[in-house]
Amino acid sequence: MLIVSTFGRYLTRQFARAILSVFVTFFFLIGTLDFVELMRRAGDSPVATTPLIVQLAFYRVPAVAEQIFPFAALFGGMFALLTLSRKLELVVARSVGVSAWQFLQPAALVAGVIGVLSVVAYNPISASLKRQASALEARIFARSGQVLTSQPIWLRQSSVDGQAIIRAVSALPDGTGLAQVAFFSFDPAGHFIERIDARQAQLRLGHWELSDARVISASEEPQNYKSYLFATTLELDQMRQSFTPPDAVGFWSMPSVIERTKRAGLDTTRYELRYQSLMARPLLLIAMVLVAASVSLRFFRFGGVTRLVIGGVAAGFVLYVATQLSEELGSTGIVSPVVAAWLPAVVGSMLGVLALLHQEDG
Repeated sequence: MLIVSTFGRYLTRQFARAILSVFVTFFFLIGTLDFVELMRRAGDSPVATTPLIVQLAFYRVPAVAEQIFPFAALFGGMFALLTLSRKLELVVARSVGVSAWQFLQPAALVAGVIGVLSVVAYNPISASLKRQASALEARIFARSGQVLTSQPIWLRQSSVDGQAIIRAVSALPDGTGLAQVAFFSFDPAGHFIERIDARQAQLRLGHWELSDARVISASEEPQNYKSYLFATTLELDQMRQSFTPPDAVGFWSMPSVIERTKRAGLDTTRYELRYQSLMARPLLLIAMVLVAASVSLRFFRFGGVTRLVIGGVAAGFVLYVATQLSEELGSTGIVSPVVAAWLPAVVGSMLGVLALLHQEDG
């Protein structure tokens, strides 16, 4: 096989160096831009210092940079193949009978290995740093003792009193409760009982402790309570998990998180989609390499390389947008998480192979 030959090892080094170089370049670019943005925001916080901002940027960058692995495979693959073509190394390889399918084996191997390592090693680290970044950001930028989320928090719970739906504006900084919360209580038969609005709700063992609560029911006048207890079977980890974004959960922790969320009666679609997307990432990176190869094998002396490169970049962005669109459909439940995560990678790989078959074999 070409992979174990001297030329194969040379190609493997070239592809690995190109892909990792692109990733590292984007990594530091993202880190620099994020640091500048955090320094701009730091002017509104009296506790923000330069060392804290540097630490926060360091914690945030890995999770953001994780999204550029497909582009690193695309641009790195194109750069490596164009460099080999410009140096006429691909011409020499073809002259001795090496086909495009053979010298693309190292590229696919490198993309697959980087994809696997990004899932099993890089992702757990970036998820852990993202959780630390959220806590540090709350300490630096939080106002009025709250950590505002991008969207309201919704929970569903069951207890001895029946079912309840909980809506909160934000989570408390220590993660032990919710702020600006509303409880909608139903009996075991599903009939509405009462609504409880509270300034905050602390989760204790077996109950919620509501502060400054107002109870509204259909049968009684509204009543105000300084403190109000509401039964629950939710545990602290389950409550925290409900407002933890999927990208803050590491790959190895995801199955247990999904299982705990199911036992709590909460929706697991986002976590299942994230888990399947991570599983499909190696194939997506291979698809990006195939797309890069389909537009990067033309000899320089034939001309038209610039147009092909632009076409390859456009094709890569289309595949990435299709991946994001598919994940949006999966997160809303329109398609299953498995289909939403794997379809772009499978279709992208098939289209890349089809383009190469047309180009190489007519």
